Order: sequence, then structure tokens, then C-alpha cells
Amino acid sequence: MTTDWEAKFRDWSKPSSETEQEKYENAERMIRDAIRASDALRGRDVSVFAKGSYRNNTNVRQESDVDIVVVCRSTFYTDYTFADYDDGATGVTASPYGFGEFKNDVGAALVKKFGAVGVTRGNKAFDVHANTYRVDADVVAGMELRRYRKSTLFHVTSHPYASGTVFFADDGERIENWPAQQLENGTEKNNATGNRYKYIVRAMKRLRNEMADHGITAAKPIPSYLIECLVWNAPHSDFGHPRYCDDVRAVIVSVWNGTKTDEACKEWGEVNEMKYLFRHGQPWSRDTAHAFLLAAWGYVGFA
Repeated sequence: MTTDWEAKFRDWSKPSSETEQEKYENAERMIRDAIRASDALRGRDVSVFAKGSYRNNTNVRQESDVDIVVVCRSTFYTDYTFADYDDGATGVTASPYGFGEFKNDVGAALVKKFGAVGVTRGNKAFDVHANTYRVDADVVAGMELRRYRKSTLFHVTSHPYASGTVFFADDGERIENWPAQQLENGTEKNNATGNRYKYIVRAMKRLRNEMADHGITAAKPIPSYLIECLVWNAPHSDFGHPRYCDDVRAVIVSVWNGTKTDEACKEWGEVNEMKYLFRHGQPWSRDTAHAFLLAAWGYVGFA
């Protein structure tokens, strides 16, 4: 039987249902309530927000969880890699309230709200288990990361910085994220492509999921966020065809050609444009991305 890929891509491009959206929102609200009720965290500058595909509206239907960040801003980490000054210039001093204590305080707040059986501490995140009212939530405790840069005449402050988050897994791994930049850049690309960018991200994610379910080896190591970043690096001109199939085709062609060599995509960034997509330290490689794109082309049957 021949697959109607146009109908399939249009269906796959749709966002979560209203019921699923409500369960995401319930999880986020209840975690925010848990942090707000914590005596240990009261008085500290702490914010709670969703990140990843849910916040950026690139999640696909039946995705099982939501990523929530609990970030402390009263203590922050600094990065002067791109600046010509250091802590001596900014006046930053060490804080007695460190990440380890903060993560423990977040864990205690979640257990108090959801009970010990409702929360599991993992290496990187707390898993707040789902029920009929809310989806499963991965809650990451993090602290603000300030990446300072050289000041110019265009900056209001003499020490300009981009604000991100940093956290440390229990095994010691350091992870940096830039959720505000991801949200802003994704929204700008979506607007510039007539809302097609996020539609095609969702369609490509569902394509990857179906390929993995059908035993396509090249699809299995590809995380959801990598799909989002690959589509992000496709030019605006690939979007806006009358048929969704033609958008998907154009994106796959552009990104497959762009991942043929390290040199061709060495300047590609994540959606946040704060981290290189294929350089050292990433949990994926250019080769695996390239192989997935070729497999996707063949799976759909593009000629």
C-alpha cells in the first residue's frame, strides 16, 4: 500500500492536543507551587519555567514528559571566554550557597509536594512521576550562567553578558543550556518561514520516531533536540512550499549536503546559537546526523 506522505506530514506537524497541553501546564504549575512553598528557597531569587520542545512548541503529540528548570539567580557562575576582563573587573565574589545545597533544597521541596514515592532523583534531574492529571516531568535544578563578552559603544553596561543556566550531574558532568536564546531564535525563524519551521520540526520528529519503531538503525541514536537543530540550520528558502512534502524534501537535501564534511558544517550552531552543533562535547556526531538524513530520504521514498 502506498503511503500518502503529504497527509502524514500534515498530521504529524500538528501540536499537542488540548488535553495533553493541559497536562503539561498542570505539571509546570504544580512544580512551581512546590518551589514557592519551600522555606529553604524562600527569599532566594529562584525562577521556574519549562524548557525544550514543550516551551518552544516543537513537541509532538504523545511525547511523554516535560522538562522543567528550577534556576537560582542569587548565586551564579561566570564565563569570561569571550571577554577581556574577569571577576576582578565585575566585582563578583564566591557565594556560600552552592549548587549542591540548592539541588538538595529543590529535591526536598519536590518530595514535600509530591511525596517520596512521587519523586525519583536521577543523575541529572528529578523525575516527578505522572498521573492522570499531569505528565511526567524531568526537573533540573540549575544556577544562572553569565557568559560575559567584550563591551562596545553599543552596550549599555560595561560588562555585557548572555544569561543561561548551568548544572552539575551527580556524576560530576557539567551541562550548560541557553533556553531563552533557543526560544527567541526559534520564534524568529518560525515567523520568517511563515510558521513552517516548527511544523516541519514536528513532522521530522515524528518521522524519526516511526523509523525507529520500524527498526531503522540510523534513526535510533538521533535525539529530538538534534532534529530541531538540523531543521534550524536549513535556509529559510526551504520552507513555504504549497506541499509539506516539498518542505521536508528541501530541508533534508540542504542539511544532508551540509553534513557531508566537518568543514561544511563547522560553523553550524544549536538553535540557541550559543553552542556549536558538531564540535567537541556534544552527545551526537555529524556522521550519525548525516546517516539519519540519508535513511529518512530513502524511507519516505524521495527520488
